[in-house]
Parts: sequence; structure tokens; C-alpha cells
Amino acid sequence: MKIVHISAECFPIAKIGGLADVVGSLPKYQNELGANSAVIMPFYKVPFSDNQEFDVILKDTLALGHNYHQFRILKLKNSTLGFELFCVDIPGLLDKEYVYSENDTERFLAFQIATLDWIITLKEKPTIIHIHDHHTGLTPFMITQSFKYSKLKNIPTILTIHNAQYQGWFSHEKSHLIPPFNYDNVGLLDWDGSINPLATAIKCAWKVTTVSPSYMNELKKNANGLEQLLSSESKKCVGILNGIDWSVWNTETDIKLEKNYTKNTVISGKKVHKKILCNQFKLNTKKPLFVFIGRLVGEKGADLFPEIFTKALEENDISILLLGSGHKEIEIALSKITNNNYNNYIGYSENLAHTMYAGADFILMPSRVEPCGLNQMYALRYGTVPIVNEIGGLKDTVTDIDKNNGFGITHKGVTIHKVVDAIKRASIFYKDTDKFRKNQKQIMTINNSWTNSAKEYLSLYKSLIN
Repeated sequence: MKIVHISAECFPIAKIGGLADVVGSLPKYQNELGANSAVIMPFYKVPFSDNQEFDVILKDTLALGHNYHQFRILKLKNSTLGFELFCVDIPGLLDKEYVYSENDTERFLAFQIATLDWIITLKEKPTIIHIHDHHTGLTPFMITQSFKYSKLKNIPTILTIHNAQYQGWFSHEKSHLIPPFNYDNVGLLDWDGSINPLATAIKCAWKVTTVSPSYMNELKKNANGLEQLLSSESKKCVGILNGIDWSVWNTETDIKLEKNYTKNTVISGKKVHKKILCNQFKLNTKKPLFVFIGRLVGEKGADLFPEIFTKALEENDISILLLGSGHKEIEIALSKITNNNYNNYIGYSENLAHTMYAGADFILMPSRVEPCGLNQMYALRYGTVPIVNEIGGLKDTVTDIDKNNGFGITHKGVTIHKVVDAIKRASIFYKDTDKFRKNQKQIMTINNSWTNSAKEYLSLYKSLIN
């Protein structure tokens, strides 16, 4: 089975969010199960690209409306990623130092056209074309409606929605940028008066998946305007929980850690990293350490952090450390917290993130929207207890300690009171040393690897082929 994943992001090449982690892991695990899975993505001017060698396997010109752009398809030499990586190089459009900008319509449409122009030249066509989010959402439409791609129309296409809040809207005035198609079917492009790539993909793809079962159910009630569409297309929709790459997120081999550890040495291992963090950020090693790692945006509940942190620190004998960036007003408000038991790193550091997963006692994830969430899985793998809102993938992966076989702290809804109360419950749990340490060992054994998810995707593919 030959699978091509089409995506705007892929770890470790270019990462903005969880999309990159998924696309950088799922194909590898599919290949380990006997598939032939590859990734094609834009060629950005990023450090990874500068330090690698590529073969040029195709040079051609694509039409974007009345404009023409030269492009190349590049193949990564000597890939150690676990899958073949192809990149679309379009000078002037994709070769930027950033992944996303304010107006990406032409950039990602050109990327999709070049990708299909390449696929149609292949002697052995893909068995499955798997697209990810709105950046690739017009691909199923072009395969079925654009005349030049008619030879591809029988290839099953799968859309995975990683975040339905972003849909790639643009005006019908730009419909001429799409390769000529049967205009009688222009309605497939439309949702609420605009061309909506995500809505178009939901209509045209053979199957639609989301990154957790709970998120699929939630989208039928809250999908930024697509609720009715997803409900009407529910028969072809399925939620498949994301996984994490256990070869990367492995405390026994993680090269970013000062001291590697196992579930049997988790206490001493985490103590080393907690001391590193507390020394660096001037915190007390004797207090339970709560961390947040992620974007400072409303979806993550970050707008409430200044008040949550202030209140939680006043009411509990704890420390809080934050790693992230986002809305400037949130960053400024966080900088004004004067409590000595709080500190932050505004920005992002992969090395620091790994140390925080290893050194923290608890990770905070009071998300209002969390399609799947990966941080809670990383935390569990590193023996760190997640504190989560019961939503999306968080609901599917974290069970409260007050329930049978529970191991985390959960709360229903995101308010200052509810999150602070969850932090209080966690600090009480921390004081029960024997129970807390036993839980740390237990959560490290929870299998959230990609293996099971990869099997589910392969089964889905096979059902479409048959």
C-alpha cells in the first residue's frame, strides 16, 4: 500500500504545532507495519533544509490563474526519518523562513497544484492520498473536479482535521486560481458565501478523521460554523486518537535529558531535572512544581493564567513555571506576577520543554479547545501528572484519580475557580508521597504510542480500497 501524506508541517523539518508531530510520526509507524508511507510538504528556508541534501526529481511550471511559477520536487537524501520526504520548492512563494503568514491562499494552493502535477507523472500512483487540515483541503476537490487530474479521481482521499477553528477561507473572486474544473460543481467550494478549503475537503474526501473520538463528537456542536456540514457527513467521519513517537519521547534514551531514567528510577531521575529547573529559574525544589508548555492563547485557557497563577500561589505551597508565547497582552500580564514561586520563559525551547516534562510534578492543560493534545501524553511518558479540562483528546486520555484506575486530575470547564481547585487537589495528592510516587511509575507505562493509531488508519485505508 503506497500512501502519500500532504501537509504544511512535519517534524523535525518545520513545526508550529501538533500537526507537525503527527505527520512526522504516523508515516514512520505505518511503514513499520509494512506500508509504504511518504510525506510531501513545502520547502521552507528553515535550519533543517539548510543542513540536508536533496535530489531534484522533477522540474516543471505550474499555472496559478494567469500567472506561472517554476517549481521543483525535491527528495531528501539519506533520510533517517523513517519515511521518504519530498518537498515542493516554489521560489518566491514557499521558500520563506516562516510556515504561515496572513495571506497564504496562493502559497498553499500552489503547493497543492505542484503536488498533484507531480503525482500525475508517477508511474506507480499512490494507493491512498492523506491530507491534513485546510492548507491541503482543496486537493480532494481538484482530484475529482479539475480536468487535468481526472486520472487520479479513483484514488481514495482522507482528510484529517487537526483543528477545525482554522479553515483557510478566501473569496470566490480567486476561484480562477484553481485549475479549470466543471463550474456546475462550484458549490463544492462554497460554505457561507466563501471558498472554504476545510469545508470543501469534508465534502470531497472519501473519509474524514479527527485526532480523537471526543473531538469528532464535539465538532458536531462547535466547529466554527461547520457543525451542520459535519453532522450531514457524519457517516464518513471517524475519530482516531493521535499517538506519540515513543522513540523520541523516551526517558531512557532522550539525549535532551541530563539524566536518563526508567519507571524504576523515576524518583531520582525526576529529582535531577527538577533541581536543574529550580536552579535555573530560582524556585524551591521542595515545593511541588506545576508547569505549562504551549501557546499563550484563549484556546489553551491562557487568558486566565495571570489570575489563576496569582490565586493558586497565594492559596497553595507550590511553584509554577511557564514556557510559551502568544498574545502580547497575556505575556505582559504574566510578566507582572511578582510571586517568588513563579517564573517563565517567554518563547520556545525544545531542550527546555524536555527538561520540564522530566522535572515537573504536574502539567497544566486547562484548554477550552484541544482536538487531541500531545503534551499530556508526553507528560505521562515522563512521569508527570496531567491536570486537564475534560474536553477533546484530554477527555480520552486522562482519567481522574477519584475514578477507578484514575491517574490524573480533571475538571469540567475552564474558570479561575475550577482550575485553582484542580491545582489544590493536585497539591494535596502530592503530599501523599507513597501514593503519588506509585502513580508516577504507573503513568509511565501507559501506552500512547502511534502503533495502535497507525493500525486503525491502515484498516481505514484498506476499507476504502476494498
